[in-house]
Amino acid sequence: MEITLASPEGLVVSPAFSHVAVVPPGATTIYVGGQNGVDSTGAVVSADAGEQSLRAVENARIALESAGAGLDDVISWTVLIHQDADLRAAYGAVASRLARESAPPLVTAAIVAGLGVPGALIEVSAVAAVIRE
Repeated sequence: MEITLASPEGLVVSPAFSHVAVVPPGATTIYVGGQNGVDSTGAVVSADAGEQSLRAVENARIALESAGAGLDDVISWTVLIHQDADLRAAYGAVASRLARESAPPLVTAAIVAGLGVPGALIEVSAVAAVIRE
């Protein structure tokens, strides 16, 4: 039994994302709700998109680990980026943190007019899957 991430023939091939994920019966699926670049008190960590991105991913990692998973188990990311954020700084800050040798996860990204947390420039959510022996 294995979790499969793929880019089927006929679709663009990218090292940054896959197009389809197949999670077999019996695997545990973990959903992480939207995580912003905030500290444990809920305060935005910085006005910098890169710093917020790092913290948002770190917050997702903490949530995943609480459920027995990690960043390498993520099969799909949703990324919401505020229209005023520096997209290159946001992605550049986390790209190496999310890189892995296996097939990349699915990614959905959107530029948005605003986020629910005042001052937030990024919000990430994730779906992970693990096979428990």
